[in-house]
Amino acid sequence: MTHRLLLVEDEPNYRAVLRMMLGNLDVELFEAPDGQAALELLERQDVELIVSDLNMPRLGGLELLRELRARGDHTPVVVVTAYSSVEGAVEAMRAGAIDYLQKPFDEERLRLTMGRALRMSELLAENRRLRDAMEARYRFEEIVGESEGLVAALTTVGKVAASESSVLIRGESGTGKELVARALHFNSRRAAGPFVAVNSAALPDTLLEAELFGAEAGAFTGAAKRRRGRVELARGGTLFLDEIGDMPLVLQAKLLRVLQERTFTPLGGEVEQKADVRFVFATHKDLALEVKAGRFREDLFYRVNVLSVTLPPLRERGHDVVMLAERFARHAAAQMGRRAPTIGDAARQVLLRYPFPGNVRELANVIERAVILCESDTLTPHDLDLPATAPAAPRANDAVLGDGAGTVDLFRLPERGVSLDELEASLVRQALERTGGNKSRAARLLGLTRATLRYRLEKLGGDDGDRE
Repeated sequence: MTHRLLLVEDEPNYRAVLRMMLGNLDVELFEAPDGQAALELLERQDVELIVSDLNMPRLGGLELLRELRARGDHTPVVVVTAYSSVEGAVEAMRAGAIDYLQKPFDEERLRLTMGRALRMSELLAENRRLRDAMEARYRFEEIVGESEGLVAALTTVGKVAASESSVLIRGESGTGKELVARALHFNSRRAAGPFVAVNSAALPDTLLEAELFGAEAGAFTGAAKRRRGRVELARGGTLFLDEIGDMPLVLQAKLLRVLQERTFTPLGGEVEQKADVRFVFATHKDLALEVKAGRFREDLFYRVNVLSVTLPPLRERGHDVVMLAERFARHAAAQMGRRAPTIGDAARQVLLRYPFPGNVRELANVIERAVILCESDTLTPHDLDLPATAPAAPRANDAVLGDGAGTVDLFRLPERGVSLDELEASLVRQALERTGGNKSRAARLLGLTRATLRYRLEKLGGDDGDRE
């Protein structure tokens, strides 16, 4: 593989010597007599590595390096310096040079240094490609959907992305809270830093503190060496705490101190460390209700809820479900190395009618399974394998009411507005009262499966038994 290399040196004779030495390497060589000429050449020619003398007229090597970095150009630079100015090489390394050559040097030293530098250049280029791909994946426009609720949520995220304040992302499980958190990170000023995620509900209480804040050797049984916590690993970037509503109270108090003081102490440690992170939180719970119930600290709630975004459930996103299904079908087919099937009209209607209690995550699994099992170029209701009697999902400006005789009417949203949560709670309560608490019969009255009714009861905080 031929590498493009730029040699910046003001002495023609020395350029000739270097050109001869570099002739044994597989490189396409470009030359410039000083830093200013190098900048002009780089405007029309991309290179993979720059070898530059430090002391030159017009623009020296150190000034060239600083100008490149100021322009956002991260091409690797190796500086060449005389023995008497090693301190200049050290300064250049601090400014971002990846290596230096000290005059005089022989061909073997040059070859080894260039070999290391070119390998480093390849690694840096691959890292940039991966980061660019990651950033492209999490651009706001890559999040599929045109529904009013989703657009409103993404508009809010776009406004708060540049802020350093904490953000709370609310929404049911499976609505894409982590996807939005990553988009927020990659569109923030901390995009170059790490994105670290922790699920507060996935770890036992005894391990969560060490996971977050780290632990010194001997802090607990089995802690043979120091362990870095997620707050430390996320330094300079974003720490995403998922399911913050499930965090135990004792850890809530410690997290509150981190948010207030911007410092933390590892488990078993004595020295405070700076928490240089931007916090993003997510929950499927109503934290205000959790505060009233004594399960979430009120002072922490105010710290967490500085800026908030609410993601709508899939059943309220209308035609977004079809757009997402088509995206998932293309992805699943690409993974299998086959052509993506189309989604037939009958299958579309099934997707639009099914309430998707598992939201986008459930839809992704349904489509992946359908693509794997389908035997034609068009997905059918049979391929989707969803309940044929699935009720129509409520749409943006309609509320659903039953007349008790099996017919369903839609009414226009009143001017004064209506709370969908309160309407849902009222209908569920009426169905349970009419059936004496029998969940199976109540589910049939509401046109739901029993599992879906149980899910909605859990969301409303009212599933207190298994009565059939």
